[in-house]
Amino acid sequence: MIEKREFYINGQWVAPATPRDWAVIDPSTEEPCAVISLGDQADTDAAVAAAKAAFPAWAATPPSERRAIVARILEQYEARKEEFARAISMEMGAPVDFALEQQAPCLPWHTGNFLRAFDHIEWVRPLGAHAPGTMIALEPIGVVGLITPWNWPVNQIALKAIPAMLAGCTCVLKPSEESPLNAMLFAEFCHDAGVPPGVFNLVNGDGAGVGTRLSSHPDVEMISFTGSTRAGRAITKAAAETLKRVTLELGGKGANVIFADADEKAVKRGVLHMMSNTGQSCNAPSRMLVERAIYDRVVEEAAEVAKAVKVGPASEHGRHIGPVVNKRQWDQIQGYIQKGIDEGARLVAGGLGLPEGMNKGYYVRPTVFADVKPGMTIEREEIFGPVLSIVPFEDEAEAVRIANDTPYGLTNYVQTQDAARANRMALALKSGMVEMNGKPRGAGAPFGGVKASGRAREGGVWGIEEFLEVKAISGWTADLAAE
Repeated sequence: MIEKREFYINGQWVAPATPRDWAVIDPSTEEPCAVISLGDQADTDAAVAAAKAAFPAWAATPPSERRAIVARILEQYEARKEEFARAISMEMGAPVDFALEQQAPCLPWHTGNFLRAFDHIEWVRPLGAHAPGTMIALEPIGVVGLITPWNWPVNQIALKAIPAMLAGCTCVLKPSEESPLNAMLFAEFCHDAGVPPGVFNLVNGDGAGVGTRLSSHPDVEMISFTGSTRAGRAITKAAAETLKRVTLELGGKGANVIFADADEKAVKRGVLHMMSNTGQSCNAPSRMLVERAIYDRVVEEAAEVAKAVKVGPASEHGRHIGPVVNKRQWDQIQGYIQKGIDEGARLVAGGLGLPEGMNKGYYVRPTVFADVKPGMTIEREEIFGPVLSIVPFEDEAEAVRIANDTPYGLTNYVQTQDAARANRMALALKSGMVEMNGKPRGAGAPFGGVKASGRAREGGVWGIEEFLEVKAISGWTADLAAE
């Protein structure tokens, strides 16, 4: 049993003000794998005070020095990446190979993109030739609270803590209490990389405790949150009294629009993408919209692909999917599957209960529903599990209408060999991101959505700019600046 009850505050590991044990559950076994402590207001206040005290010096540190310190975090990752991946695998259920190849490498991937973008930022620049003497300065916003989820834990830590520190901000991280171990390892990376005391702090806790205190704390200038839309609303309300900046990366209900001329791998690609990470991704293509002319064939193919997806323990090597994160999540997914059946969708793969041969662990059968009608619960609500809904459409206009008829707007997907139609669809779909024909976004492209998916833009230069204030200066003397 791993015991990690301390918090990282002001450059050292400190005991909680009031110990409150929390068992971290291995979802593959339903057994505790670690014990942490949940913080309270006193712990949060101590971390914020440390960040506030460290801010002036860190903000005044030359950008090149901040860059060098942050870059050293990657050296710590390289030395401990297998340990890091195995912690993620154990605490949230990602199969170990998936954790090693997809989850853990989010840290070097995003950090490298941020460092590349950082090198091109002009911290003080002219407004333009039309306004001599007017300059635009970019300055760190101050102390920031970072609240991250369990499903892609280090992905979100990297998308928040790295740009915050590069921007010159100091931060307090509250990772999900479901997956805290990787975050505590990240704190060790920061410490060993030489991040100055108070620049990065970590307090474990739940949303009602540490999360609410960070969101309402008068000395926190910004909250960056990734999680459910429901929690995003609560955080926004809590932050309103102090008028702090709030950036939210929330849920999704992505449409994957498959036209009759889609490439031969489009269906399999879409199903496997949906099932990846056991469906626990906000950008999952959970609604497969299929042109009527190929609908029957696609339903059959999608069902066969889903039936071939293997489910197994996170500790085992292989190309299987693991469990969902906890019992509450498992119960919720089962409820959605039952809703799909009750509302008349046609179950073509998977279904209720544990996969065959399993009697323990929070495993879900890879599930596909066909003949899903717009407005059904499984078509409207984010399930956050390996459940795919297939919806037929007649033409491009109907595909756009169905895809956009959702409270969410994170990622949509398009599969067609007609380039003009692909471009039309990309512009017509109401989402922060559109991925077409299996091509991923380029390195440093912003991640974020619209509507109930939140309006954060994380990654690359956009991700750094979220932590910066813009200052307009007039009467600037250029000759003095050059001296």
